[in-house]
Amino acid sequence: MTQQTTQIPVSSIILDEAIYPRKGIDHRRVAIFAENIRDGIAFDPIEVEPCPDKPGFYRLLDGAHRWSAYKSTGVEEVKVIIKDLDGNDPLLYAAEKAIGPKQLTEEEAKDTARRAYAGNTCLRSADIGKAIGRSRQAVDAYIADLRAVNQMGRDIKIFCMHRLGIPQDRIAKRLGLDQKTIHYHLGKMPILANSLNADLSRGFTVAQVAQKHGWPDPMVWSLALEGKTDHDRFKALGWGFCTWDKWEWNDCDNRFGDDWPGRIPAQMIAHILRYFSKPDDLILDPMAGGGVTSDACLAMGRRCWAFDMKDRPDTRPEIEPFTWDVSSAQSRLWPVSAKEKPDLILFDPPYFDKKAADYDKKSISGLSKKAYLDFLEAFFILLKQNVKKKTRLAFINADWRDFQNTPAIEEKHKGGILIDDYLDILKRTGWYHTHIIQAPLSSQRFSPVVVSAMQKKGILGVISRYVIVLDQNN
Repeated sequence: MTQQTTQIPVSSIILDEAIYPRKGIDHRRVAIFAENIRDGIAFDPIEVEPCPDKPGFYRLLDGAHRWSAYKSTGVEEVKVIIKDLDGNDPLLYAAEKAIGPKQLTEEEAKDTARRAYAGNTCLRSADIGKAIGRSRQAVDAYIADLRAVNQMGRDIKIFCMHRLGIPQDRIAKRLGLDQKTIHYHLGKMPILANSLNADLSRGFTVAQVAQKHGWPDPMVWSLALEGKTDHDRFKALGWGFCTWDKWEWNDCDNRFGDDWPGRIPAQMIAHILRYFSKPDDLILDPMAGGGVTSDACLAMGRRCWAFDMKDRPDTRPEIEPFTWDVSSAQSRLWPVSAKEKPDLILFDPPYFDKKAADYDKKSISGLSKKAYLDFLEAFFILLKQNVKKKTRLAFINADWRDFQNTPAIEEKHKGGILIDDYLDILKRTGWYHTHIIQAPLSSQRFSPVVVSAMQKKGILGVISRYVIVLDQNN
């Protein structure tokens, strides 16, 4: 830790309660210090660090009572040591300085230990204890409940990723743990599941069990539906089954997937899984977005490797971070090196132009029309090079026409990207469709005012969307 001594205005110093280990200021002590200041007694410099969210201000690390005394006597500038903690915890540093003149009370020590651990769960009990003047055993007792909650969160992540068929080495890398730790926690998984299964067997609903134990709904569904047939899974989930090649839903099932631009219904994913995969098959979702596919795979008893450019390790550890770069042959990388290949690729990319403003700036949705189609062509080639000969592809996309301000009679072919364009690219890259399923978007996304304006101008709106299922045999 580095430091420098200088004079700064008293008014630029802040008492930040988030890093102050005591319950308050001892005003009797401040009065004694103030009298000493009037008598000309010199004090050691106050220790401060730059305030992280207020440029030009400093927050106290040591010397709160001296600072209060300076303020009460009207001193305008004080001598300080400006510390650079180099990543060390400021709360624990302040606590260690505080116990010099006076030990922290039991309440203050416990509160400081809990706040420090909540802010950084990687802190060791011994390090916290050293800072607050308590034993490691005492700190263990202070933070036992917090540690249990954090541990359960880690266990749920491990359980989820293991359930989806993600290898242990990738789970370890994703969670920043060693494989021995992952192996140890996997041994506890049956015990973790026992209490949930017991509640399910007593007649509690999945939602009730999920809320009670702090598990995501899809994880509880994976337990509740274990060993069930696809038909029984659909029935338990309350999803009707579409027998024909037109699948239509007005709403997404909010139990599955996060709120996300271009979110698709879990019911659609489940239908693809039921028709074109088998239980325990490995599903690849290369652009996972809000996680609908991995959630649906949990409920349907499929494994799933999911990737996305947006990294959310705390809320979506099962979606591994990866950005597809197919701009050159040298950069066409596959996200994992694994012997196992997917049985089904479920590819729902960001649609061209639609919601481009809502996606990441690097999203393919914001590319030019030519660049978007070029990306898809290179991507389909990359898929073919890295999967089994029997791997199927379910490609979800919609017609795009620049219809917003153009009457239908004035639209030109070059102004859109239609299903024909996708089929041409797919065939050219060695993918041949076996099914084209209509899965229209809901017309409810158009407000009555917009619909009225479209009708007056003769504009034909777009709700067409397709699930194109393909294999590699011509």
